[in-house]
Amino acid sequence: MNSRAFTTSLILAAVAVFMIYSYISSRESEMVSEYGNMTPVVVAREDIKELEIIDDRKVRLENVPAKFQMPGHFKRVEDLYNTIAAVPIKKGEQITAPRVTYPGAQSGLSRQIAIGKRALAINVTEGQSVARLLKPGDRVDVLALVDYAAGKKEKLKVKTVLQDVLVLSTGLYVTNSVPVVNVRGGNESNTRQMKLNSYTNFNTVTLELTPFEVQKMVFLTTAGNGIYLSLRNNDDKTIERISATRLYDVLGEDAAEAKSYFAEKNAGGKAPAGGSGGR
Repeated sequence: MNSRAFTTSLILAAVAVFMIYSYISSRESEMVSEYGNMTPVVVAREDIKELEIIDDRKVRLENVPAKFQMPGHFKRVEDLYNTIAAVPIKKGEQITAPRVTYPGAQSGLSRQIAIGKRALAINVTEGQSVARLLKPGDRVDVLALVDYAAGKKEKLKVKTVLQDVLVLSTGLYVTNSVPVVNVRGGNESNTRQMKLNSYTNFNTVTLELTPFEVQKMVFLTTAGNGIYLSLRNNDDKTIERISATRLYDVLGEDAAEAKSYFAEKNAGGKAPAGGSGGR
């Protein structure tokens, strides 16, 4: 009798489980039909302040029905690396394209400066800045004319004082506001070529420097005789050992003549006419 009751209980339990499973499956089908399948979206893991950099510590993936996906949502956390919140974002909110931006003029230059570095703007002319064909993201060497002998030509030196320096901006153009190049293969009509003169209207160049290099540059630009920027290939990371260049280095084999001229001049004697030594 007890065995028969136990068997009956098992049968009833199985029927109940089947009915519950059927009901859940039916409701699930109805939910999927009405709201769509569950798909991943990126949401804020914590409150994100306006202009705060977004990284994987601040966001996570969460599955939501397709109907509840916000327009412009992100499906991968990687797509948000190094973006910036354009508006405050609350914890749990979906992050969408209109809510983020990229480092640029709108988000401030400070977001693009490497930790431990500083930004310093210097005034430049066309001759000092490679005909103003520099653009943000380029790398340059910095040369300076050093005069420590009250203008004596034989004592002047040109020295490469810094090498492989990042250009953060040219005028108000920063890295992410430079015109985008969209070159495609074939003969498609929407192919565009970048014009180098599309952002040459600037009188300052902002460089990324260490704090000590900033001091060097301030000294050279205020007490020196001008600085020059020499453009280099971005992939060239070689730091050359370069001696300063003097007048005698420029003259080469004629340096002895110049040395004789300046020796007589400094001694108070009459320099050879025309500096040619009577030739």
